[in-house]
Order: sequence, then C-alpha cells, then structure tokens
Amino acid sequence: MALPFLPGNSPNERLGKEKFHKSQHFDYSSGVPMLVGSEKPGIGGEHLVGQEIKSKYSVYPIGSGTGLPPWVTFDKQVLCFDAYFQETVPEAQSETYRIRKCKIYFFLEDDTIQVVEPEYKNSGIPQGTLIRRHRIPLPPPNEGQFYNLFHFNINQQMKLYSRTFTVTDCDAFTRNFLTKRGVHVNNPTTVPEDPYSSLREQLKKSMQPLRPYERHDTLKQFLDHDRKVLRFYCFWDDSQSIYVDLRELILHYFLVDDTIEIREVIPPNSGRDKVNKFLRRCRLPKHVPAKVKQPGEITDRTVLNVLTSSTMGNRYILDSLKTGAVHEEFYKDCDLIIGGEVNVWGRRVILADCDDFTKHYYHSKYGIEDFTPLQYKAPPAPKPLRPVPPYNGFGSEEDSLSFCQRLLPKPPRKDFQKFMEKDRYGLDSKVLNFQAKMITADPVDRERVFIISFYLSDDTISVFERPQKNSGVLGGKFLERGRVKKPGQELFKSQLSQYFTAQDLYVGGTLCLNSINFQLLDADEYTFKYMEQHAEEFPRANMGIIISKLRSLSEEKQSEIRKFLTLSDPSNTGFIPFESIRSLLLGLDCDLSEHEVLVLGRCFSERKQTQVDVGLMLAVAQDFLKKKAFEEFPKMARAFMDQDRHKTQRLSTKEIRTICKAFHLPVPNSLLEGLLSKFADGDEIDYHAFLAGINWLEHPAPPVMPEDTLKFEVDVGFDGGGAAVKNINYSAFLQDAFSLPSNSSDTSA
Repeated sequence: MALPFLPGNSPNERLGKEKFHKSQHFDYSSGVPMLVGSEKPGIGGEHLVGQEIKSKYSVYPIGSGTGLPPWVTFDKQVLCFDAYFQETVPEAQSETYRIRKCKIYFFLEDDTIQVVEPEYKNSGIPQGTLIRRHRIPLPPPNEGQFYNLFHFNINQQMKLYSRTFTVTDCDAFTRNFLTKRGVHVNNPTTVPEDPYSSLREQLKKSMQPLRPYERHDTLKQFLDHDRKVLRFYCFWDDSQSIYVDLRELILHYFLVDDTIEIREVIPPNSGRDKVNKFLRRCRLPKHVPAKVKQPGEITDRTVLNVLTSSTMGNRYILDSLKTGAVHEEFYKDCDLIIGGEVNVWGRRVILADCDDFTKHYYHSKYGIEDFTPLQYKAPPAPKPLRPVPPYNGFGSEEDSLSFCQRLLPKPPRKDFQKFMEKDRYGLDSKVLNFQAKMITADPVDRERVFIISFYLSDDTISVFERPQKNSGVLGGKFLERGRVKKPGQELFKSQLSQYFTAQDLYVGGTLCLNSINFQLLDADEYTFKYMEQHAEEFPRANMGIIISKLRSLSEEKQSEIRKFLTLSDPSNTGFIPFESIRSLLLGLDCDLSEHEVLVLGRCFSERKQTQVDVGLMLAVAQDFLKKKAFEEFPKMARAFMDQDRHKTQRLSTKEIRTICKAFHLPVPNSLLEGLLSKFADGDEIDYHAFLAGINWLEHPAPPVMPEDTLKFEVDVGFDGGGAAVKNINYSAFLQDAFSLPSNSSDTSA
C-alpha cells in the first residue's frame, strides 16, 4: 500500500549526506560557451544517470597494502616486455611485410605504458619512441577502461590503438613480480624471421673485403700522452749566411702524435721581424726529399695496374706486398738528445738544453742521467753599474732615488705583504711597547718615564711621555710616529740609510732617537709574549741561543753556579729569588743581556698576574663614558633583553662584547676586556649587573685620578718583566742549562 503524496510522507534524499558541492560543467573556450565537464559527477560527487566515470587510479585501490601512495611504493619500478608487430609494406618488391621488434614498458607507479623500438643502422624508417608514456585505453567496447597489470602476459596479443603487438618474453624482474601477484606467466615464444632483415645480412656479408685496411689505433697514445710536451732549447748554426749569427730556437715535441713545432726566440733590438712560428706543427722527416711529394702521392695502400685498355678501361689489384709504398722516417722522441742535430728541412739545428719535465721523461723511459747543457754562446756581459748621486736633503731618500731610476718617477713601493701580516688584527695590536728613561746628567730628565712603541707593520717608532705629578714637565706625545734612522750615518750619501728594526729594541738596550739616548728598562706582557712566540725573528728571546751561551761556560764556572744556587736555598725548596740569579747571570762572562735574563726568569718561574680593583675599573669606565656624554643605557638594556631569548638575564661574553661594539661604547679595549672578565661567571655574564656598574647616571662612582685613567687609556701594563718574576725553579734551570741535577732533586730522589 503506497503512502499518499503528502508533506511528511515523501522520503528526503538529502538525509545522511554531508557533501553538496556541484561540479562545473560549462565553461568558455575561445569565447564560445560549451560543455566541458561531461565526465564530471553531479551534486555531492554522485554519478549522473547513465554516466560512467573512468578510473583515475591504479588497479590497486588506495589504502591497500602499505600506507604509502603508489608513486612512492613503486617508484622507479618498471615491467619490461619484449614484443613485435607485423607491418605491411605494399610499395616494395623485395618485401611484402616487415617484422619490427620493440620494447613495452609498464610503469607500476601510475599504470602508464611506453613503447620503444630499438634503432637499427641504415634501417630507413623512423625509430625510437613509438608510443609516448601515458595511460592507454582498452580497445572497444571497453574504451572507458585502461590497461593495468593483469592485462600483460607472455605469448599473447595486445592491441594498442591501431597496432597489434605480440608479447614474446620479459625480464627476470617482470616475471618474479607477476608471479608474486598471482599471474601465471606463459612460456616465452620466438620472434618470426624478417625476410628483409635476412636479405640485408646476406648483402652485408657479401660486401666484406677480403683484405681490409690496416687500422692504426692511436687512442692509447692520446690517452697516455695528451697535453705532454717535450721542450728543447736549441740553436740554428747559420754561419754560412752573410751575417754569421746564431738563431736561438725552442723545439716542442708533442708526445700525443709525434709532431714537432719550433719557435724562434728573437732578442730585443735585434733588427729581425718577429714571426709567429719557425716551423709549424707537423711530423718532421729525417731526410729531406729531393722533391716534395704532391698531395695524394703518399697513401696507406698502393695498387698495381694490371690492365689498361681504351675499350675495357683500367684494372687494378691491391699491392699486398707494398712494393710501391713510399717509406719515410720521421723524428721520434728517441732521436732527440742534448748535443744532437736535427735536420729541419735542410737547416742544421743543434739541441743544447731541455726543461725539467723533459729530463724526467728521458730518465724514466730511457734511463738517461747526463743532461749537461751545451754552451753555444758567451755568457752575458755584466751590466755596468749606474752610480747613484748622493742624497740632496729634499724629500725622503727613497723618493729621491726613484727620480734617478726612472724618467717618469713613481712613488716608492711599500711592503704590502708585511703590512697585511703584521698589521693590527682584532685585539692583536702587533705593537711592541717598552718603558724607557733618558740617559742624561740632568737630574730632572733622568726621572722622566717614556713609553717607546714599535709598530711591526711599517717599522715606525713613537714615543709617549707619562705625566708625573709635580714634576714640572708636561707629558704627552714626545716623538711623532715615523721611521728613525740609526745614529752615526752620513747624511748626504748614495746608499740608503739604515733604520731601527724590531730586533734593535730589547730590555737593557740603548736607543738613540734623534740624538737623545734612551735606556729600555722594561716591556709589557704582550711584548714579551710576542718576542717569545716569534723567537726565530728575535734572537734575544730565543731560548736555544740563550742556553747555548750558558753551555759555552767552562766546567769550573758551571760548578760555581751550581754551588751558589744550592747555598741560596738552605731549606731545599727548589726555588730562589729572581734577583739572586739575575745578579749572578749578569756578572758572568757569557754576553747575556738584561732581556735574555728576563726571558730565562719567565721560562723557569710561575708568574702571578697583578689584580686590578673592580671598583677602580668601573670608576675609570664611568669617567670615560661621562666625558663622551654616553647616555644610551636604556637602549643597551633593551638590546640585551632582545638577545636573551630564554629570559635568563644572562648572556655569553661574546654576545655582550658584540652589543658593546655595536653601540660604540667609548671605552678602551683593555678596560672593556677586563670588565668582561671580572663580571664573567664561566662563559656567561649578568648583563643587568654589568649595566648597573657602568651607568654613571644612576650609579655614579667616586672621581678618579688622572694617572689611573691614563693607565687604561694608554693600554700598557709593564708587569711582564722582572716585576712579575718572583721565584726561580733553579732545579729545572740547572737541568736544562747544564744537564746537572741539583741537591734538592738528589735529596728528593
């Protein structure tokens, strides 16, 4: 019994549906509205009445097998089948059909098929890819479906579009894959014989020559000797000419093809025209023929004239004995030796010398060891000395010399390599600083303290005088930076003057700067370290030279030194004061300077670094910031907080140094590094405490004295010499210097 068609009694088709999208069936093509979505589904993806949707996926549904998609699971996996198809040839008399072999590739990742025909030589037909890679539909009436894996098997026919292919065989991977998928693979079948191909094989065999041409394979010689050239220096003895001179030549022998090239060396102002080549690259015959052969006269094969007739023509046979062949001898590498002659088309060329590669080649291949060059010309006459006029006092000596050497003078060249190697790099200043005093009878000048700085990049010297309270002398710059001449040299002379170098400055030495004598008393820690690290440049900081001077003493002196050091340590601690051994070494007759004694003391002692008060460092830093009116502390705090991503209120020393450099903090590098080391807790710093310490606006520090500020501003601390050396381990000193054990070592043993 049917329900009446009343509201509430008819079924609702939309119940349970979640998708209501509608496909686009109409579109414009070239401005014309047309139906473009005949294969698209209806509302919600449902098929329309009478519509068949072609499958877009492989035979394996999504979700079966592994969870990976097919283009990942079957990536680069291809089934390969051998097949053929028969093609009718109606326009040829020699054949009615042709069997064409091909390869069918089935790609498992997307069920695409590609048909490729191997190319055969001189086939006369276009070969290669017959069907490009794509999904091929099944023949009618199933044209709505595509070929899949289960449509392939051996010994069966497949219709791909208008051609019928017969599958004959497959490879091992394809057979195993089909077997694992449950497909019973048939036995392979043979390909029928192609009559036209058989005919071409017979013609090819009948065209084989009975005596083929001799093949000269030069590939091995090319691979072994490519880009390898022998070079000989030779000359052409042209003594029979009018001018009677020797022509210098360079002979190149190319090992890759045994060819020779000769170039002429034309000296300047010789009056000869410069030619490109003396002999072009070619094979050079040993014997010059009486008549130059015409092109075509020299061939690899010769023939014999058997019959000559005006009616029957000419008849020839191959000269297997080569009775008419022309044999020419060409120069080889074994014919080229130093002192030998080479006949270059009637010119007598003598080999005089060769390069290193040529010597190595002949020594390794022929065992030749004598490569004495042949002297064929007199040694060049020495160039006459050009006297240089003496220096006239105008400008620098180098600049005046350049005016005498060139018509168009150039500025004197500086040692750029030395500048790049020894210029300031980061915190490495490459400047040697020494503390000195003036050698004079004036009691006021004797109390003045100077800092002599030597710049390694350009060998210049500057002198700075430290200000002293109530001394009556103004401190500051004493000598402008520049090169300083050594004393005792004539002013107006032809030779260049000698200037002070880094080796002339050492503790205990005397330095005469512009007729003022200075005594070098001490050096900073960086100077001592640099000279010790570069001991090959500074002999007075070389421990090997210092030890050799001590070992040159007599045995009596060595025993006296050992007794003195032993008596200086009554408690057998192994250490004695540095002043005791310093006075002893300076009194020996072994030419030891003060600097060498300090180097010995630094080597055999444990030096303690002087500690600077943190409050003084912060006060000096605030004084620098206050003088420069630096007030960007809130911006620095925000920069520190932005860099602190983990909100730990701590940053690394490198990050804090980078931010300080970015804000151009007007503080000397030595003071900044000292503050960072004081605030560092391991490798991290509490940036709030660091900012509070240098903030002169919120946390002002007490005023500082000028000498304290100057100490950090000049950045020189003379505590690396005798002031830092307290006690000496004389046991190690005796063992290294004299190879003698001390009493304390004997007792401990």
